[in-house]
Amino acid sequence: MNIQESVQSLRLCVLIPTYNNDKTLEKVILSALEYCPTVIVVNDGSTDNTVNILTSFQQNIIFISYDKNKGKGYALKKGFEVARKRGYHYVLTLDADGQHFAEDIPVFINKIQSTSDSLIIGSRDFNQKNINQGSLFANKFSNFWVRLQTGYKLPDTQSGYRVYPVKKMKKMLPFCRRYEAEIELLVRCAWRGIRLESVPIQVYYPKKEDRVSHFRPRQDFLRISLLNTLLCIISIVYGYPSLLIHRLNKRK
Repeated sequence: MNIQESVQSLRLCVLIPTYNNDKTLEKVILSALEYCPTVIVVNDGSTDNTVNILTSFQQNIIFISYDKNKGKGYALKKGFEVARKRGYHYVLTLDADGQHFAEDIPVFINKIQSTSDSLIIGSRDFNQKNINQGSLFANKFSNFWVRLQTGYKLPDTQSGYRVYPVKKMKKMLPFCRRYEAEIELLVRCAWRGIRLESVPIQVYYPKKEDRVSHFRPRQDFLRISLLNTLLCIISIVYGYPSLLIHRLNKRK
Protein backbone atom coordinates (compact mmCIF):
# COMPACT_ATOMS: atom_id res chain seq x y z
CA MET A 1 0.00 0.00 0.00
CA ASN A 2 1.54 3.35 -1.04
CA ILE A 3 1.35 6.51 1.04
CA GLN A 4 -1.70 7.98 -0.74
CA GLU A 5 -3.60 4.71 -0.28
CA SER A 6 -2.66 4.69 3.40
CA VAL A 7 -3.81 8.30 3.76
CA GLN A 8 -7.15 7.49 2.13
CA SER A 9 -7.72 4.33 4.18
CA LEU A 10 -7.13 6.33 7.37
CA ARG A 11 -9.54 9.06 6.18
CA LEU A 12 -6.88 11.75 6.63
CA CYS A 13 -6.77 15.21 5.09
CA VAL A 14 -4.24 18.03 5.27
CA LEU A 15 -5.19 21.42 6.71
CA ILE A 16 -3.05 24.49 5.97
CA PRO A 17 -3.99 27.72 7.81
CA THR A 18 -2.37 30.70 6.10
CA TYR A 19 -1.97 34.41 6.66
CA ASN A 20 0.19 36.43 4.24
CA ASN A 21 2.43 33.54 3.19
CA ASP A 22 2.23 34.09 -0.57
CA LYS A 23 5.98 33.52 -1.04
CA THR A 24 5.83 29.96 0.27
CA LEU A 25 2.17 28.90 0.01
CA GLU A 26 2.24 27.47 -3.53
CA LYS A 27 5.20 25.21 -2.77
CA VAL A 28 3.62 24.01 0.49
CA ILE A 29 0.35 23.12 -1.28
CA LEU A 30 2.12 21.28 -4.10
CA SER A 31 4.24 19.26 -1.66
CA ALA A 32 1.19 18.35 0.45
CA LEU A 33 -0.73 17.17 -2.63
CA GLU A 34 2.06 14.70 -3.40
CA TYR A 35 1.11 12.79 -0.25
CA CYS A 36 -2.56 13.56 0.33
CA PRO A 37 -5.32 14.05 -2.27
CA THR A 38 -7.42 16.23 0.04
CA VAL A 39 -5.87 19.54 1.09
CA ILE A 40 -7.93 22.19 2.89
CA VAL A 41 -6.50 25.71 3.01
CA VAL A 42 -7.97 28.37 5.29
CA ASN A 43 -7.07 31.89 4.19
CA ASP A 44 -7.17 33.81 7.45
CA GLY A 45 -7.75 37.30 6.05
CA SER A 46 -4.56 37.57 3.97
CA THR A 47 -3.85 40.90 2.30
CA ASP A 48 -1.15 39.70 -0.12
CA ASN A 49 -1.44 37.49 -3.24
CA THR A 50 -2.89 34.50 -1.35
CA VAL A 51 -6.36 34.62 -2.95
CA ASN A 52 -4.91 34.45 -6.48
CA ILE A 53 -2.71 31.51 -5.53
CA LEU A 54 -5.64 29.62 -4.03
CA THR A 55 -7.81 30.37 -7.05
CA SER A 56 -5.17 28.80 -9.29
CA PHE A 57 -5.54 25.59 -7.23
CA GLN A 58 -9.34 25.59 -7.09
CA GLN A 59 -9.61 22.30 -9.03
CA ASN A 60 -7.22 20.54 -6.65
CA ILE A 61 -7.92 21.83 -3.14
CA ILE A 62 -10.71 22.97 -0.83
CA PHE A 63 -10.24 26.52 0.39
CA ILE A 64 -12.01 28.95 2.68
CA SER A 65 -11.38 32.70 2.69
CA TYR A 66 -12.64 35.53 4.86
CA ASP A 67 -11.68 39.19 4.81
CA LYS A 68 -10.53 39.90 8.36
CA ASN A 69 -7.64 38.14 10.09
CA LYS A 70 -9.08 36.23 13.06
CA GLY A 71 -6.13 34.14 14.21
CA LYS A 72 -4.76 30.63 13.83
CA GLY A 73 -7.17 29.12 16.34
CA TYR A 74 -10.15 30.38 14.36
CA ALA A 75 -8.62 29.07 11.12
CA LEU A 76 -8.15 25.63 12.70
CA LYS A 77 -11.76 25.69 13.86
CA LYS A 78 -13.07 26.40 10.34
CA GLY A 79 -10.83 23.71 8.86
CA PHE A 80 -11.93 21.10 11.42
CA GLU A 81 -15.56 21.87 10.62
CA VAL A 82 -15.01 21.22 6.91
CA ALA A 83 -13.05 18.02 7.56
CA ARG A 84 -15.76 16.60 9.84
CA LYS A 85 -18.54 17.43 7.40
CA ARG A 86 -16.64 15.49 4.73
CA GLY A 87 -16.19 12.48 6.99
CA TYR A 88 -12.46 12.67 7.73
CA HIS A 89 -11.12 10.89 10.82
CA TYR A 90 -7.76 12.66 11.01
CA VAL A 91 -6.56 16.18 10.19
CA LEU A 92 -2.86 16.81 9.61
CA THR A 93 -2.02 20.48 10.13
CA LEU A 94 0.86 21.96 8.18
CA ASP A 95 2.13 25.54 8.47
CA ALA A 96 2.17 27.64 5.31
CA ASP A 97 5.48 29.40 5.95
CA GLY A 98 7.64 26.64 4.47
CA GLN A 99 9.23 25.55 7.75
CA HIS A 100 7.61 22.10 7.64
CA PHE A 101 8.41 19.34 5.15
CA ALA A 102 5.61 17.31 3.58
CA GLU A 103 8.15 14.47 3.24
CA ASP A 104 7.53 13.85 6.97
CA ILE A 105 3.87 12.93 6.38
CA PRO A 106 4.76 9.19 6.16
CA VAL A 107 6.30 9.49 9.66
CA PHE A 108 2.93 10.61 10.98
CA ILE A 109 1.11 7.87 9.04
CA ASN A 110 3.34 5.18 10.57
CA LYS A 111 2.67 6.58 14.03
CA ILE A 112 -1.10 6.62 13.49
CA GLN A 113 -0.99 3.00 12.38
CA SER A 114 0.85 1.99 15.56
CA THR A 115 -1.14 4.16 17.99
CA SER A 116 -4.51 5.06 16.49
CA ASP A 117 -6.73 7.84 17.87
CA SER A 118 -3.77 9.72 19.36
CA LEU A 119 -2.95 13.39 18.89
CA ILE A 120 0.52 13.34 17.32
CA ILE A 121 2.87 16.32 17.55
CA GLY A 122 5.88 16.82 15.30
CA SER A 123 8.94 17.40 17.47
CA ARG A 124 11.51 19.84 16.09
CA ASP A 125 15.28 19.67 16.58
CA PHE A 126 16.13 22.75 18.62
CA ASN A 127 19.87 22.28 18.13
CA GLN A 128 19.65 23.43 14.52
CA LYS A 129 21.35 26.52 13.13
CA ASN A 130 19.30 29.76 13.05
CA ILE A 131 17.04 28.62 15.90
CA ASN A 132 15.33 31.59 17.49
CA GLN A 133 16.24 31.72 21.18
CA GLY A 134 12.91 33.34 22.03
CA SER A 135 11.11 30.39 20.44
CA LEU A 136 13.30 27.97 22.36
CA PHE A 137 12.44 29.63 25.68
CA ALA A 138 8.73 29.80 24.81
CA ASN A 139 8.71 26.10 23.97
CA LYS A 140 10.36 25.10 27.25
CA PHE A 141 7.90 27.33 29.08
CA SER A 142 4.98 25.70 27.27
CA ASN A 143 6.31 22.16 27.82
CA PHE A 144 6.44 22.79 31.56
CA TRP A 145 2.84 23.93 31.78
CA VAL A 146 1.45 21.16 29.57
CA ARG A 147 3.21 18.58 31.72
CA LEU A 148 1.77 20.17 34.86
CA GLN A 149 -1.74 20.23 33.37
CA THR A 150 -1.76 16.77 31.77
CA GLY A 151 1.11 14.67 33.11
CA TYR A 152 2.55 14.31 29.59
CA LYS A 153 6.25 15.11 29.17
CA LEU A 154 6.49 16.29 25.57
CA PRO A 155 9.56 17.70 23.78
CA ASP A 156 7.71 20.24 21.61
CA THR A 157 4.26 21.46 22.59
CA GLN A 158 4.31 24.47 20.25
CA SER A 159 4.86 22.69 16.96
CA GLY A 160 2.08 23.34 14.46
CA TYR A 161 2.86 20.16 12.51
CA ARG A 162 0.36 17.73 14.02
CA VAL A 163 -2.26 15.07 13.43
CA TYR A 164 -5.55 15.63 15.21
CA PRO A 165 -7.88 12.60 15.61
CA VAL A 166 -10.98 14.66 14.84
CA LYS A 167 -13.32 11.66 14.90
CA LYS A 168 -12.14 10.77 18.40
CA MET A 169 -12.34 14.43 19.41
CA LYS A 170 -16.01 14.41 18.36
CA LYS A 171 -17.33 17.99 18.39
CA MET A 172 -14.31 19.53 20.12
CA LEU A 173 -13.23 22.84 18.59
CA PRO A 174 -10.80 25.43 19.97
CA PHE A 175 -12.23 28.23 22.10
CA CYS A 176 -9.11 30.37 21.69
CA ARG A 177 -8.70 32.22 18.42
CA ARG A 178 -4.96 32.70 18.16
CA TYR A 179 -1.72 30.74 18.71
CA GLU A 180 -2.69 29.62 22.19
CA ALA A 181 -5.43 27.44 20.65
CA GLU A 182 -2.83 24.75 19.92
CA ILE A 183 -1.93 24.49 23.63
CA GLU A 184 -5.62 24.48 24.54
CA LEU A 185 -6.31 21.55 22.20
CA LEU A 186 -3.40 19.50 23.58
CA VAL A 187 -4.64 19.87 27.13
CA ARG A 188 -8.32 19.30 26.40
CA CYS A 189 -7.57 16.20 24.31
CA ALA A 190 -5.46 14.75 27.14
CA TRP A 191 -8.27 15.39 29.61
CA ARG A 192 -10.65 13.56 27.30
CA GLY A 193 -8.43 10.48 27.35
CA ILE A 194 -6.78 11.01 23.96
CA ARG A 195 -3.10 10.04 24.10
CA LEU A 196 -0.48 12.66 23.21
CA GLU A 197 2.41 11.28 21.13
CA SER A 198 5.47 12.85 19.46
CA VAL A 199 7.42 12.05 16.31
CA PRO A 200 10.68 13.68 15.13
CA ILE A 201 10.34 16.03 12.17
CA GLN A 202 12.58 18.11 9.97
CA VAL A 203 12.24 21.87 10.14
CA TYR A 204 13.66 24.74 8.10
CA TYR A 205 14.68 27.87 9.98
CA PRO A 206 15.38 30.75 7.60
CA LYS A 207 17.82 33.48 8.54
CA LYS A 208 16.39 36.18 10.78
CA GLU A 209 16.12 38.69 7.94
CA ASP A 210 14.15 36.20 5.79
CA ARG A 211 11.85 34.95 8.53
CA VAL A 212 8.10 35.65 8.32
CA SER A 213 6.35 35.45 11.67
CA HIS A 214 3.00 36.75 12.85
CA PHE A 215 3.71 35.86 16.48
CA ARG A 216 3.47 38.99 18.65
CA PRO A 217 5.87 38.34 21.55
CA ARG A 218 4.25 40.53 24.20
CA GLN A 219 0.58 40.12 23.38
CA ASP A 220 0.70 36.42 22.50
CA PHE A 221 2.94 35.52 25.44
CA LEU A 222 0.46 37.27 27.73
CA ARG A 223 -2.46 35.39 26.17
CA ILE A 224 -0.63 32.06 26.57
CA SER A 225 0.20 32.88 30.20
CA LEU A 226 -3.42 33.72 30.97
CA LEU A 227 -4.57 30.51 29.26
CA ASN A 228 -2.12 28.42 31.29
CA THR A 229 -3.32 30.02 34.52
CA LEU A 230 -6.91 29.19 33.62
CA LEU A 231 -6.04 25.62 32.54
CA CYS A 232 -4.21 25.01 35.83
CA ILE A 233 -7.31 26.04 37.78
CA ILE A 234 -9.57 23.86 35.61
CA SER A 235 -7.16 20.92 35.86
CA ILE A 236 -7.65 20.77 39.63
CA VAL A 237 -11.44 20.55 39.48
CA TYR A 238 -11.86 18.72 36.18
CA GLY A 239 -8.65 17.80 34.34
CA TYR A 240 -6.93 15.57 36.91
CA PRO A 241 -10.09 13.68 37.90
CA SER A 242 -10.91 13.15 34.21
CA LEU A 243 -7.40 11.87 33.47
CA LEU A 244 -7.61 9.46 36.41
CA ILE A 245 -10.99 8.09 35.32
CA HIS A 246 -9.80 7.51 31.73
CA ARG A 247 -6.64 5.76 32.89
CA LEU A 248 -8.52 3.54 35.31
CA ASN A 249 -11.01 2.59 32.57
CA LYS A 250 -8.18 1.59 30.25
CA ARG A 251 -6.82 -0.80 32.87
CA LYS A 252 -10.12 -2.70 33.13
